[in-house]
Amino acid sequence: MKEFFKKVWHFIKTSTLLKYAVVAVFAVVFIGFVDENSVWSHFRNMQTISDLQEEINAYNAQHEQNQARIKELDKDPKAIEKIARERYFMKEDDEDIFILSDDQPDEAAQPTDHETAE
Repeated sequence: MKEFFKKVWHFIKTSTLLKYAVVAVFAVVFIGFVDENSVWSHFRNMQTISDLQEEINAYNAQHEQNQARIKELDKDPKAIEKIARERYFMKEDDEDIFILSDDQPDEAAQPTDHETAE
């Protein structure tokens, strides 16, 4: 096995065309896969840029919706009252609020056979 490598090394050393071919293959492998600025890294960075661009577009759309909502709140005082009632359960003095929920009751909160509910 050692002699085989010696023969191959000697053949590469004596052949000028093969020297250039070996260097070219080594350079392509190094630039394509090993280097920090490799083609592989370039593709990964392009994918990251694409994902971040989609995220930027989503945030811009949300920003536009929020700006429209702010303009609506500035123009209409009833809109502020609506938000206060819906989100923060605020009420007027002569009103009662009933909150209906479709959530399943928490099993840990229900008493078991050996516990008594007061």
